[in-house]
Amino acid sequence: MTDVLTPEQRHRCMQSNRGRGTKIELLIARELRQRNIRYRKNDRTVYGKPDFCFKGLKIAVFCDGVFWHGRDWDTTFRNRDTLSPYWVAKIERNIARDKKVNSRLEEEGWLVLRLWEDEIRRSAAACVDKIESLIAQRTAERLRRTYAYDTQYADLLMVAEEEETYQTASE
Repeated sequence: MTDVLTPEQRHRCMQSNRGRGTKIELLIARELRQRNIRYRKNDRTVYGKPDFCFKGLKIAVFCDGVFWHGRDWDTTFRNRDTLSPYWVAKIERNIARDKKVNSRLEEEGWLVLRLWEDEIRRSAAACVDKIESLIAQRTAERLRRTYAYDTQYADLLMVAEEEETYQTASE
């Protein structure tokens, strides 16, 4: 199928596709704010620049478009006659990049959550519920680590403490 737009029109049309501040990101951001959940947006210090980042807990959330990130790529989109080889290659590169970002972040100890556009549009609240459960999970892990550290050295004296001997009632 030939393109009905001129190259200049196609260029303008493709240029208008934004990488951040999309409608689905705004839906998630609104729901997070309503629940008073603080986040960082497109943090450049985190590999892959996640759409939402909870840096202290090491949680990265990406909001992916169904077409651009290839959801059900092999079954739904790949064999469409309307796609030129350029777009097939482009979307396959996006899929490969997403896998690379996921594996690198997981190696660094991050939890990665990828939310799909259709899930977000259906129910942003349900998607934020997933984020909240990850936050609760990571917070609980942090508390367990803290508690284990605190009790591990309970019998040791602090540097400024002197060892005291207590007399029992029979002495």
